[in-house]
Amino acid sequence: MTERAMRKVRTGRVVSRSGDKSAVIEMERLMRHPTYGKYVRRRKKLHVHDEKNECQVGDLIRVMETRPVSKMKRWRLVEVVEKAK
Repeated sequence: MTERAMRKVRTGRVVSRSGDKSAVIEMERLMRHPTYGKYVRRRKKLHVHDEKNECQVGDLIRVMETRPVSKMKRWRLVEVVEKAK
């Protein structure tokens, strides 16, 4: 039996509660522009499965890659790192 590869884990801020057991998070990273050298913010949105409805808008959460749960959701909530103020 072969071992599975480690699943990707990402951290992002909740920007929307898109229905029951769902959330949308936004990840932000700094990227150096190839020509000008200036640092540019790049954002990516992920749809997350939140089984217990525990995260709220503004929370910082950790998510893990998983099998497709629905049309858009490919990530699931691991933990709430920081609650919104």
